[in-house]
Amino acid sequence: MASTKKYLEFILEQLSELDEITYKAMMGEYIIYYRGKIVGGIYDDRFLVKNVKAAADKMPEADLELPYEGAKEMLLVDDVDNKEFLKELFEAMYDELPAPKKKK
Repeated sequence: MASTKKYLEFILEQLSELDEITYKAMMGEYIIYYRGKIVGGIYDDRFLVKNVKAAADKMPEADLELPYEGAKEMLLVDDVDNKEFLKELFEAMYDELPAPKKKK
Protein backbone atom coordinates (compact mmCIF):
# COMPACT_ATOMS: atom_id res chain seq x y z
CA MET A 1 0.00 0.00 0.00
CA ALA A 2 1.40 3.39 -0.97
CA SER A 3 1.31 6.44 1.28
CA THR A 4 -1.17 9.21 0.60
CA LYS A 5 -0.27 12.76 -0.41
CA LYS A 6 -2.64 13.91 2.35
CA TYR A 7 -0.55 12.18 5.04
CA LEU A 8 2.66 13.62 3.55
CA GLU A 9 1.15 17.12 3.68
CA PHE A 10 0.12 16.55 7.32
CA ILE A 11 3.65 15.47 8.30
CA LEU A 12 5.22 18.39 6.40
CA GLU A 13 2.93 20.78 8.28
CA GLN A 14 3.96 19.17 11.58
CA LEU A 15 7.62 19.71 10.61
CA SER A 16 7.05 23.35 9.63
CA GLU A 17 8.93 24.58 12.73
CA LEU A 18 12.15 23.33 11.10
CA ASP A 19 14.07 24.91 8.23
CA GLU A 20 15.30 22.91 5.26
CA ILE A 21 12.77 20.06 5.32
CA THR A 22 12.49 18.45 1.91
CA TYR A 23 11.11 15.20 0.58
CA LYS A 24 11.46 12.91 -2.39
CA ALA A 25 8.76 10.62 -3.72
CA MET A 26 10.02 7.08 -4.21
CA MET A 27 7.90 4.13 -5.34
CA GLY A 28 4.72 5.42 -3.72
CA GLU A 29 6.44 6.40 -0.48
CA TYR A 30 8.26 9.57 0.66
CA ILE A 31 11.80 10.04 1.94
CA ILE A 32 12.12 12.95 4.42
CA TYR A 33 15.30 15.06 4.51
CA TYR A 34 16.44 17.55 7.13
CA ARG A 35 19.22 19.93 6.09
CA GLY A 36 20.19 17.54 3.30
CA LYS A 37 20.35 14.36 5.41
CA ILE A 38 17.83 11.51 5.29
CA VAL A 39 15.98 11.41 8.61
CA GLY A 40 13.30 8.90 7.74
CA GLY A 41 10.24 8.62 5.63
CA ILE A 42 6.57 7.94 5.22
CA TYR A 43 5.81 4.31 4.47
CA ASP A 44 2.25 2.99 4.25
CA ASP A 45 1.10 6.20 5.98
CA ARG A 46 3.45 5.57 8.90
CA PHE A 47 6.10 8.13 9.87
CA LEU A 48 9.36 6.25 10.50
CA VAL A 49 12.77 7.66 11.41
CA LYS A 50 16.24 6.14 11.34
CA ASN A 51 17.12 4.08 14.39
CA VAL A 52 19.91 6.27 15.77
CA LYS A 53 20.73 6.65 19.47
CA ALA A 54 19.24 10.15 19.79
CA ALA A 55 15.92 8.98 18.34
CA ALA A 56 15.83 5.87 20.53
CA ASP A 57 16.61 8.02 23.58
CA LYS A 58 13.77 10.44 22.76
CA MET A 59 11.31 7.60 22.05
CA PRO A 60 12.26 4.70 24.36
CA GLU A 61 8.87 3.03 23.85
CA ALA A 62 8.88 3.32 20.04
CA ASP A 63 8.24 0.21 17.99
CA LEU A 64 10.83 -0.92 15.47
CA GLU A 65 9.16 -1.50 12.11
CA LEU A 66 10.24 -2.38 8.60
CA PRO A 67 9.50 0.38 6.10
CA TYR A 68 9.48 -2.26 3.33
CA GLU A 69 10.70 -5.82 2.80
CA GLY A 70 14.48 -6.11 3.01
CA ALA A 71 15.06 -2.71 4.66
CA LYS A 72 16.61 -1.93 8.04
CA GLU A 73 14.19 -1.49 10.91
CA MET A 74 13.19 2.07 11.70
CA LEU A 75 11.49 3.71 14.68
CA LEU A 76 7.78 4.44 14.44
CA VAL A 77 6.97 8.01 15.48
CA ASP A 78 3.72 7.91 17.44
CA ASP A 79 3.66 11.53 18.63
CA VAL A 80 3.12 13.10 15.19
CA ASP A 81 0.66 15.66 16.58
CA ASN A 82 3.35 17.35 18.71
CA LYS A 83 5.26 19.86 16.55
CA GLU A 84 7.67 20.80 19.33
CA PHE A 85 8.55 17.13 19.96
CA LEU A 86 9.20 16.56 16.24
CA LYS A 87 11.42 19.64 16.09
CA GLU A 88 13.45 18.45 19.09
CA LEU A 89 13.65 14.91 17.66
CA PHE A 90 15.04 16.05 14.29
CA GLU A 91 17.51 18.46 15.90
CA ALA A 92 18.74 15.73 18.27
CA MET A 93 19.14 13.22 15.43
CA TYR A 94 20.92 15.51 12.95
CA ASP A 95 24.53 15.02 14.11
CA GLU A 96 24.17 11.22 14.13
CA LEU A 97 22.84 11.00 10.59
CA PRO A 98 25.27 10.15 7.81
CA ALA A 99 26.26 12.90 5.39
CA PRO A 100 24.59 12.71 1.98
CA LYS A 101 26.40 10.56 -0.55
CA LYS A 102 28.22 12.47 -3.26
CA LYS A 103 26.64 12.20 -6.70
CA LYS A 104 28.87 10.73 -9.37
